[in-house]
Amino acid sequence: MATGRNVATIPATGGEAGLNRYLAEIKKFPILTPEEEYMLAKRWAEHQDTDAAAKLVNSHLRLVAKIAMGYRGYGLPVSELISEGNIGLMQGVKKFEPERGFRLATYAMWWIRASIQEFILRSWSLVKMGTTAAQKKLFFNLRRMKNRIEAFEEGDLKPEDVAKIAKDLGVTEEDVISMNRRMAMGGDTSLNVPLREDGEGTWQDWLVDAEPLQDERVADAQESRVRHELLVEAMESLNDREKHILTERRLSDDPKTLEELSQVYNVSRERIRQIEVRAFEKLQKALMSLAGERRLLTAG
Repeated sequence: MATGRNVATIPATGGEAGLNRYLAEIKKFPILTPEEEYMLAKRWAEHQDTDAAAKLVNSHLRLVAKIAMGYRGYGLPVSELISEGNIGLMQGVKKFEPERGFRLATYAMWWIRASIQEFILRSWSLVKMGTTAAQKKLFFNLRRMKNRIEAFEEGDLKPEDVAKIAKDLGVTEEDVISMNRRMAMGGDTSLNVPLREDGEGTWQDWLVDAEPLQDERVADAQESRVRHELLVEAMESLNDREKHILTERRLSDDPKTLEELSQVYNVSRERIRQIEVRAFEKLQKALMSLAGERRLLTAG
């Protein structure tokens, strides 16, 4: 996606100093109002206006930096994580449909996270792209699970902790032990580490507060409630199998694979994919119809 020369980029060289300059630069871009965001997205969607796309990207670069900081514990340069996240952001902007009623940040964050996670998986020699879905889930959730059960000690986990993590994540205890040992080799980066040699400023200073203003929170809460109501109503246009497959594939925090669902319904993976696509198309049509009806009622 070409978005012109106005998109901030991380210098290819310069190391920490270059990253610091970049983080300072992206703070200069204003956060768009819902109306500004909508009009820019329309200009990009309808006229391929690269200046509009660049403004959309730049206004969300701080979001990318914040998400990327959350993956700093995998031993990879933060600048590279941000660069990969920016690629995901551009993909999100490219596919964003403003008429759906969602804010770009809500939609783009999934593209940002996916891009960063794929980069981490490619970069870590211990986890290859051919790794199973369960192992990928373990890779990205092990630290969170250890924090939840307060397993902060270094070295091997206690047997009871291993058993709990394995049960909660649906993997073997051997997988948990192996992954914990391998990830321990990567090391974590403290947020209190100084950015510069003079000791001024730390990484945590760049964890940008992306929380909206009070009036925006109220509007977003109302918007979220309306979207939820529309989704629940639109789901009624699907039969039980379509509901289940679509929910497990696209609406779940832990999506099922085509293979897993093919075993549930005793059909091929391709058949599950076809049902998913058809159900999603039906859901889209139902949502558009219901949204149109609601707009007419509101206008009346």
